Amino acid sequence: MSQDDLQNDFYQLDPDTILDALDSINLYVEAALLPLNSYENRVYQVRDEHQKKYVVKFYRPARWTDEQILEEHQFCHEMEQAEIPVVAPLQFDGKTLLNYQQFRFAVFPNRGGRHPNLDDHDTLTWLGRFIARIHTVGETSAYQHRLTISPEAYAQQSYQFLQDNHFIPAELRVSMDSVCLPLVEQCLKSFHRFSDIAQLRIHGDCHPSNVMWTPDGPHFVDLDDSRMGPAVQDIWMLLTGDEQEKIQQQNALLEGYEEFREFDDRELMLVEALRGMRMLHYMGWLAQRWDDPSFQHNFPWFNTPRYWEEQLLNLKEQLGTLQNQPTSQLWQ
Repeated sequence: MSQDDLQNDFYQLDPDTILDALDSINLYVEAALLPLNSYENRVYQVRDEHQKKYVVKFYRPARWTDEQILEEHQFCHEMEQAEIPVVAPLQFDGKTLLNYQQFRFAVFPNRGGRHPNLDDHDTLTWLGRFIARIHTVGETSAYQHRLTISPEAYAQQSYQFLQDNHFIPAELRVSMDSVCLPLVEQCLKSFHRFSDIAQLRIHGDCHPSNVMWTPDGPHFVDLDDSRMGPAVQDIWMLLTGDEQEKIQQQNALLEGYEEFREFDDRELMLVEALRGMRMLHYMGWLAQRWDDPSFQHNFPWFNTPRYWEEQLLNLKEQLGTLQNQPTSQLWQ
């Protein structure tokens, strides 16, 4: 079966196929499938005959190789062994990456919780401690197959895809080029300037929705975007609010972080570059998935003239932030 055929089947992954896949590993589902919020993969909450809840993830074809998925699973299990509260995939006959009719999937324990209160100092220091512990495990070895967060991959290639596939309206192409090409260059310069900053295995997508909070503290979910990258990537995505609020949140996170692991303060100079890279990467990600009917249904505002006009303004503001960034970090 070709990759195109697999993609088409993936768009139409139906309940019967999902139930048959779970039956194949002797996981017998009693209640209805509950779709969970995931656009990249197909993710469902299920309950077995003993009323135990699980989360099953069917991986999008061609996004990750088997080796890349297994590296993420291995990282999860290393953290679990270090008693870090991460939701790791379960093993069935010694395997975490499972197959059914050429669909790849994994099963995870279901863990509840709420989003963390990022206005609370104690919550932030607690999070900082656990992120440091994740990075302590992450630096013990490197990914051999997974990707690295870089301006080339996140910014340059994403914008090139938009150009090559003519997503940007003709009347805005010159304006977008005048903003996005310098933005890419600024990101490249930032990473070149700090090229000696350590790259390690990180969560990669550590935003508030991927941290669930219970009375016992946080647990981290969804390492699907785990990559090699700078430690600060798992810090800045938790910062919200105005500039003063971000400074307070950052300081609290790093207060907890440095109880377990030293933080290289120079990494704070990469935050605005990482933010710009994520903006370009997100646009490219939507464009690359635009042939998936579920994306057109869930993101109807994408690829409209208004969308591109708004992105142009946001990217122009981010370019200005990068160009005016001081040579020493103010967030101290």
